[in-house]
Amino acid sequence: MAEPRPSDVAGLFDEHGAELLRYCAGRVGPTVAEDVVADTFLIAHQRRDRLADGPARAWLYGIATNLLRRHRRSETRALRALARTGRDPDLVDIADGAAARADATALSRRLAAVLAALPARQRDVLLLYAVADLGYEEIARTLDIPLGSVQSALHRARTKLRAALAADPDRPVPGGTR
Repeated sequence: MAEPRPSDVAGLFDEHGAELLRYCAGRVGPTVAEDVVADTFLIAHQRRDRLADGPARAWLYGIATNLLRRHRRSETRALRALARTGRDPDLVDIADGAAARADATALSRRLAAVLAALPARQRDVLLLYAVADLGYEEIARTLDIPLGSVQSALHRARTKLRAALAADPDRPVPGGTR
């Protein structure tokens, strides 16, 4: 099936709305995610003439990621709460998805603490890769950064994750709790 034309925002919603909602819900919870996705498609409609030759999926993820940045503080607080308590019903999907990708399901509390402590770009790149399942080039287009920066940010994020997950479970995670 051919990708909908950018001027066909309803078609773009049908094609990408559900996966975008899952990604956003994993980042900020289902209530805020619905607002972010609605705003994403509103902006897409307003700027539909700006999508030239690039894929609509990356364009939409870029808009959504920019909107999610507005919610970064609440995301960080929620990840820290998850790291502290192991319970946050709005963010269970992000911890479970990232933990499964890192093969560390049993360590989701520590993983959440590390995610909360990552710099914004590293967290965006890692979550676009692990949760949204975007490839390197698509992440580069989504965040409007060079491919090398995507690779570097993903490498740094993975290195920090590996170090924290391999560390003694009784040692505190930097920026998080025990």
